[in-house]
Amino acid sequence: MGKNDKKTLRGRISNFYRNSNFGYNLMRPFYKVYEFGLKLIPDKVFIKWYFKRYMGYSFDLDNPKTLNEKITWLKLYDRTDLHTLVADKYTVRSYIADKIGEEYLIPLLYHTKNASDIKPENLPDCDFIIKNNHDSGGYLIVKDKASVDWPKVQKQFKRSLKENFYYSTREWQYKNIEPRIIVEELLSTEKGEIPNDYKFHCFNGKLAFVHVDIARFGDRRRNLYDANWNFIPCVWQYDNGEMEEKPELFEKMKSLAETIAKDFIYSRVDFYAVKGKIYFGEITFHHHSGTQKFKTPGCDLKFGKLLKLGIENE
Repeated sequence: MGKNDKKTLRGRISNFYRNSNFGYNLMRPFYKVYEFGLKLIPDKVFIKWYFKRYMGYSFDLDNPKTLNEKITWLKLYDRTDLHTLVADKYTVRSYIADKIGEEYLIPLLYHTKNASDIKPENLPDCDFIIKNNHDSGGYLIVKDKASVDWPKVQKQFKRSLKENFYYSTREWQYKNIEPRIIVEELLSTEKGEIPNDYKFHCFNGKLAFVHVDIARFGDRRRNLYDANWNFIPCVWQYDNGEMEEKPELFEKMKSLAETIAKDFIYSRVDFYAVKGKIYFGEITFHHHSGTQKFKTPGCDLKFGKLLKLGIENE
């Protein structure tokens, strides 16, 4: 069985567990044992193992060089209550309102700690997105309430509310977030499409580069641009796409990102620019948990040299 086959198999097993009642009931006892085992592993041991598993090599955790290595170092050594506050997709809203203004927030339509509350009568008639506040990547886009299997959605979110994302990646900021479900307005372009999001990677409070994912729900492509919107010839996980003109609101987004990022060593601040308005997306402290490979040789080290951790032998 090849590497791609293993990934496909792992994905199928995960999908079977998360999206099938039979799969969940069958595998839950085994998963609870697995979770218990994970909790017994010290953070440093787990983080080193996790990095090698996904990146294919080990490194000196006390002397990181590349961007991925330094992001991994931050997982272990950069932990504050502020990280938890802003990693929470619900509590970050008040932080952003105070920091740059509530006009940059995506409208919040509903929130609850009870998955049974996620039902048509509690939700608006506009397009919206449902997601958890305490994990990474889980969401449901709804454009037609009548076509949704709501009992199934309730079960899926009931399960996700029980999970602690910290134990699977050791990204500490997720450990103490109180789980909640939030419903936000779904942003769309004039053509009714999901807008590109601009991900501002800030090092020591200053913009280092931006990455833009193109056609995220189709033939995904990714481009990187520097702080002046010059294209960076690096392939990071996804092949490059068509060049994009510098957004009209780029300088404003850059300024807002740096205002938010000044309190952190490394942060990825995401924005949407929709119909002439800027919306805050989220703050991420460990992009892809420090394990997203650059296909272009030298880029990982190039960016790593720019990020200063303030440690010996850097």
